[in-house]
This record gives sequence, structure tokens and C-alpha cells, in this order.
Amino acid sequence: MAEISFQNVVKIFENNAVGLNHFNLEIEKGEFIFLLGKSGAGKSTSLRLITKEIEPTKGKIFVQERDLSQLTKKELPYFRRCMGVVWQETQLLPQKTVYENVAFAMEVLEASKKEIQKDVPAALGLVNMNKKANAYPRELSGGECLRVALARALVNNPSILIADEPTGNLDYDSAWDIMCLLDEVNRCGVTVVVATHARDLVKLMKKRVIELRAGYVARDVPKGGILRD
Repeated sequence: MAEISFQNVVKIFENNAVGLNHFNLEIEKGEFIFLLGKSGAGKSTSLRLITKEIEPTKGKIFVQERDLSQLTKKELPYFRRCMGVVWQETQLLPQKTVYENVAFAMEVLEASKKEIQKDVPAALGLVNMNKKANAYPRELSGGECLRVALARALVNNPSILIADEPTGNLDYDSAWDIMCLLDEVNRCGVTVVVATHARDLVKLMKKRVIELRAGYVARDVPKGGILRD
């Protein structure tokens, strides 16, 4: 079975806005896919359903063969350990240093001090932020904050990485750097799902692209395929 599977999923919000409309999608283990589309197309809704922040109105969602509708509240924190999540607003803790922000993700899972001392520098090294370990978020650029958020998402060795508009607030060069980092993470075997509207960057990456429109899959462009305007 696929790593992530949406089966005829419908999501209708309380204001009757349609988030997803009979949405079907299979994402294989180790894939890198982009969810592409305009605001309101259903990109963020899809990601929030994967992390079980919201529930579908109809249909089934499976992650690593687990039916999310069967997860209990007690099981949810353990389920989410398989995922790293990066949002457009990085949500770094302003009173903590770069090192402390990343370490906090391990402390929540009750990792040992020895594990933290080993894994945090490794995660920061992966995103080229070791030299800023003692800096505070206010001292960083937008691109640097996103790198720290990425390190925090990766420090617990997730098998799935989800990123929602990670380059939305960045200039082109910084955005491209982040895309290259995500590609590097994927090469390590992590399944990567990125929601974005950055069409030009997506074309350069040559990954599988799921183009959403009004909550359904308008186009599914395979890896290496040509994304047409």
C-alpha cells in the first residue's frame, strides 16, 4: 500500500467552503511530490488532513497503512512522530536560541540529554546552520529561520516531511536553496510532500506534481514530466 493514500476524500468546512472535492491521491514511500495550485485550491487542507489536524467530511485517509479515522487521541502523538512538518510561518520560539529551538522538538519526546547533544548539531549541520546555533530568531533572516524550522522538523528522523508554502516569504535565491535542501532530504529516503504556488521553482525541480483546482486533482504530472502553463 502507498505511504499516503487519499480515497475519495471530501472536506467541507463549517462555512460550507469546499476544501477537497472527491480527492484521490497515492503517494509512494520515498517520493517527492509538489501540491501546486492557487490559494484555496486545497493544498493546505490536504496537508492538515495528513497530520490529522482536521478530519475529512467523507472518504478515507491512510498513512503508512494506518486508517486515520481509527486513531485515538492517545495514539495521535505517537503517530505524528513519523512526520516532520514545516509551515510558512516558522513558529520558532523567540526566547530560545537556534540550538534550543531544535532541541525542544526532542525534549517534547523525552529524548535523553546525550541524544540531544548528538542529534541537534547533526540536524543543524544538514541545513548549514551550525554557526548560528547560539543566535536568536530575531537575529536571523527569513531563509535562516526556515532552515532552523527544517532542522527542527528533521531532528527526530521522520519518515515523512511535510512543508506548507515553505518558500512563500523568501526571495528567489533563498527559496531555491530551501528547495535544494528538501531534495537532499528526499535523497536520504524521506517521503517529501510540499504545498506551493511557486510554479517556476517547481518546474526546475522536475518532481511529480499534483496540480489542484477547486479541491480536486486537475493534473498529475509524473517525475521528470513537463509542467505546462
